Amino acid sequence: MNKQLSIYVHIPFCARKCFYCDFLSFNAGADRIESYFFALGKEISIWTDKFNGMGYEVISVFFGGGTPSFVEAKYIVEILELIRTKFSLRADAEITIEANPASAMYEKLLDYRQAGINRLSIGAQSLNDEELKRLGRLHDAKMFFETYENARKAGFDNINIDIMSALPGQSLDSYVSTIKKVTELRPEHISAYSLIVEEGTPFFDMDLNLPDEETDRLMYHKTLQLLSEYGYHRYEISNYALRPETAGKKEADAIEAYDKYECRHNKVYWQRGNYLGFGIGAASMVENVRWSNLRDIGKYVDVLSDIRLRSGNEGDLGRSEEPRNDSVEPKFLSICENIEELTVNGQMEEFMFLGLRLTKGVDTGQFQKLFGKKINEVYGSVIEKYVGLGLLEKVHFHESGYPGNGKEANEAEFLRLTEKGLDVSNTVMAEFLID
Repeated sequence: MNKQLSIYVHIPFCARKCFYCDFLSFNAGADRIESYFFALGKEISIWTDKFNGMGYEVISVFFGGGTPSFVEAKYIVEILELIRTKFSLRADAEITIEANPASAMYEKLLDYRQAGINRLSIGAQSLNDEELKRLGRLHDAKMFFETYENARKAGFDNINIDIMSALPGQSLDSYVSTIKKVTELRPEHISAYSLIVEEGTPFFDMDLNLPDEETDRLMYHKTLQLLSEYGYHRYEISNYALRPETAGKKEADAIEAYDKYECRHNKVYWQRGNYLGFGIGAASMVENVRWSNLRDIGKYVDVLSDIRLRSGNEGDLGRSEEPRNDSVEPKFLSICENIEELTVNGQMEEFMFLGLRLTKGVDTGQFQKLFGKKINEVYGSVIEKYVGLGLLEKVHFHESGYPGNGKEANEAEFLRLTEKGLDVSNTVMAEFLID
């Protein structure tokens, strides 16, 4: 069986930075965008032989930003085709693109879908126009509904919608209204985040009228309650997937469909799978080695522009059959920084505090398989403490993620946060750091 790999492609461009955004993003002209995609194509080409030679199969591709829908669709389509050409892309790979209603026109959505992108993530954030203005968003509720309708028309049958709570001037009633309007559309996935005011963002220096802590918690619990009532199951602290219709299906088929709409790409991060990031600031982790790319777009483009591929084919987004060689590698690796090989203790820590973000929790048998120790040998006292406090519990799940009863052969034991534990997840997770 081939090893699995996920690919993230960072598109840093956007029309205007939102007031809360701390992502690596900015506006740029046509020349800068073109030079960036040319460099991006080279980066993808240079990594190709290494990962194909190691037997990797790509199970997901994610175009994130910034605002990927800000640039012309041709750039996205060509990069995806390059990935198909250069990597072993699984036939059923999940391929996602993030889109802003202000730039996701129908023609672009149609181009994405025809190119094989099969999952769309729409940044709605709110469906209250005043709240959107206060966030610095360029779209209004009407534009969002038009984008959603166009996405369905273009053939997308797997759509995520991002919404935010605890926004400036937001009331509980306003937030509930947004949730209800979104769920009535029946998107396959909803990501619901609470606003965090980050240093370096415009919001950080503003005097904001934020909901108080009690209202913030009410919004959090209302999210879980309403989405559950509308047929969504929470599989990660902030992420909800629609439960597929199982009426009339055999139990085995219902179990198989349980996690159909969970985001495969994000689960790779939370379950410490291998992922490779392309573009400025993109993070990678492969075989427990972690690194990130330069954040300076000028340096990134300059380094890759200086690399000539032996075949001489320098056009068309850097497509080339050129294998990596001694003259290319040292120069190319100068776009990589913060290179770190994780210790075994570091791997165990990540396994726990990333895995506990998932409502299914961490597979205790997988822990033993990876690290050669039972989970209680390393974390016995922490587990005992928080099980006793009602913040952790042991449960059983089928391979698909469907809850089990602990009596069937295809079930595994998991350690997870209880609903009460999810409320104080950061406190519990911190206890799994090894001194």
